[in-house]
Amino acid sequence: MILIESQYPPICLGTGAWYPSDGQDEDCLFANVWAPTNATATSKLPVWVFIQGGGYVANTNGNWDFTEVVQESGHSVVMVNFNYRVGLWGFLASEGVKADGALNAGLLDQRMLMKWVKAHIAAFGGDPDHVVIHGASAGAGSVAMHLVAYGGRNDNLFVGGMAESIFFPAQPYVSELEYQFDRVVSQTGCRGMDRAQQMACLRSKDTAVLQAANHAQAFPGRPEPPVPLFYWTPCIDGDFLQDLPYRLFEKGQFVRVPMVFGTTTDEGSVFAPNAASPSDLTNFFRNNYPLLTANDTASILSHYPLLPPLPAHNAWFPTASRAYGEATFICPQHNILTYLHSRSGPGSASNHNSHNNNWNSSKLYAYRYNVHDDGNAAQGLGVPHVFDAPAIFGPDALGPGGGGAAFASYKTYNARVVPLVRGYWLSFVRALDPNACRMAGAPRWGEWGGGGEGEEEEEEREKKEKGRLVVETEGARMEGVDGAEEERCAFWAGLGRGRMEQR
Repeated sequence: MILIESQYPPICLGTGAWYPSDGQDEDCLFANVWAPTNATATSKLPVWVFIQGGGYVANTNGNWDFTEVVQESGHSVVMVNFNYRVGLWGFLASEGVKADGALNAGLLDQRMLMKWVKAHIAAFGGDPDHVVIHGASAGAGSVAMHLVAYGGRNDNLFVGGMAESIFFPAQPYVSELEYQFDRVVSQTGCRGMDRAQQMACLRSKDTAVLQAANHAQAFPGRPEPPVPLFYWTPCIDGDFLQDLPYRLFEKGQFVRVPMVFGTTTDEGSVFAPNAASPSDLTNFFRNNYPLLTANDTASILSHYPLLPPLPAHNAWFPTASRAYGEATFICPQHNILTYLHSRSGPGSASNHNSHNNNWNSSKLYAYRYNVHDDGNAAQGLGVPHVFDAPAIFGPDALGPGGGGAAFASYKTYNARVVPLVRGYWLSFVRALDPNACRMAGAPRWGEWGGGGEGEEEEEEREKKEKGRLVVETEGARMEGVDGAEEERCAFWAGLGRGRMEQR
């Protein structure tokens, strides 16, 4: 059913949200479509589908307004955003759910939306054969998971992807999540039954009862408080996620399409604890990554020594910020890019879309967003998680008053960044190449893995081999990934591989 609405529908109930509350509900699977008013069923405009973030525990970007993006594109794109189930509603897992329900329901919601777009977007003027998916934070992690979904099966639902500040938590096996299910059945009065009866009991409960159980608790063996930042996550279900995503990328089991991956400089600053000591940092990691051992956290400290102080924070906050930011956002992006490039070259297995043969489907682009904001700097946050969103969509897209004081600089000294960044993004959506329709005068965005050769200086070779676009207030430029950062990302890849082999 298509509804013409004058106001946004409710977003999905998040972890810890009060019910009933304004703006959140269990009945939440809605999509918003922005299309040029003169578009017709034969317009075949590129389609930009945005998957919001929220750490799989909330819908945090559900009702951003993309009117300005369509206008600034010259009315040349159709945009879609949507809700998907999160927390208990989207990621409750157990063998009981596997036998009589749906694991990773939140990811399946996303997949269903893509199928809906494929079937119906032409009615809004969109081209069902030219859909680019874009996610922020958990939405970016979702983009990565759709690349490896069903073992890398290509269902021809998208021709390109953009992953902004990719959030990549540990993905447990179903057996490792039985304790969550047991807690829920205990808290909802469904104990003392077999699994089939428990599932029937849960289905009989009203929304308020289930939502009361939709909260975070400490992982097994960890103290409470504190509770982990992200209690509910996707799991390895043997179907949609047939193995650990890293392993699928390493094995080359992914859909090969042009991709953009990027992060901000200080991804961890809004999540890290205000650590005053090394033990504050290591306890935080063990509370959020329960498989880590004491030896693991000692290794983390050896790779992340004390950094210079930052305003308004304790001595070990800068180190905690860098470590968590790289472990959870920056290095997953770096390592996935490395897998994609190594498995997408000549002679590798191919999953090309039949309608996409005119493009090199292995082209990869990386960026680091480093735009200074006085308010962020004064708070010691640097360039925080998803601070690039106002530049991509425009600050007015993010809420009344341009997102408030947090994004005020995009109306003043950072205003010039908006057309620069949006130009690259719209170019990628339209041409699967950020350079084809970029803003006049904007520097060329080089490919990741473009290759260096000959007598070039080492720095120039690095910019080509593992080069990324750096966006700053003054403009954009290419840089090579710093060797120390590469080493730390290799450390996280090795640590993750070691934990995988133990499971």
